[in-house]
Amino acid sequence: MSKPTYVADHIAITEVLEKYNQGVAKADSAIMKPAFAEEATIFGVENGKLSGGAITGLYEGIDRDFRPSPEGRAVIAYINVTGTAANARVDTNDVSGLCFTDYFNLLKVDGTWTIVSKIYHTNDAPKS
Repeated sequence: MSKPTYVADHIAITEVLEKYNQGVAKADSAIMKPAFAEEATIFGVENGKLSGGAITGLYEGIDRDFRPSPEGRAVIAYINVTGTAANARVDTNDVSGLCFTDYFNLLKVDGTWTIVSKIYHTNDAPKS
């Protein structure tokens, strides 16, 4: 029987998600790129229509449209792991004036967790 790896997997996934969070907060896609598989995708709904595609669209949007947001906050709401597959939810507030709920799917490839897809919902900004 093999030894469970739940704690190690949760720590490793948290580290991957923190690369994403730091990249968003600093408006620098180079920080988040190592968290994603080259083939990763991103999708959301914009104006009632499906929007997204290759993860490079996220990188371009972060570098072009976001600004560093030291006031931004992010929390990993949950991580679910089954063997080499996992999903996670991250809620982010006040990043470039926006608030998001992101859902990530991750796979453990050659012992390393990587994000293979992201779907998101843009939330209304909290009232000050």
